[in-house]
Amino acid sequence: MDDQTEIVHSQLLDDGSVKVYVEKPDAKDGFHYATCFLPEYRWEDVSGFSEAEIQKYQEIISSTAHLIMRFAQREAWKMPQV
Repeated sequence: MDDQTEIVHSQLLDDGSVKVYVEKPDAKDGFHYATCFLPEYRWEDVSGFSEAEIQKYQEIISSTAHLIMRFAQREAWKMPQV
């Protein structure tokens, strides 16, 4: 994003959810970060972000959730079995 925030996601997890990780560098704290689990939109481990910032990221994730879920499923399908 234009403010150096990075949003990345996991492959499909065993329980059918996808972990979406939000991280932004901060000069004072090092990094602000938060984790959102789809499809529940359950936020955990929020550090440094204001409620307004989490709401902004919620809107971004909500608007792309269908793509995130599709890519996560595709990546899980492509993963080699070990």
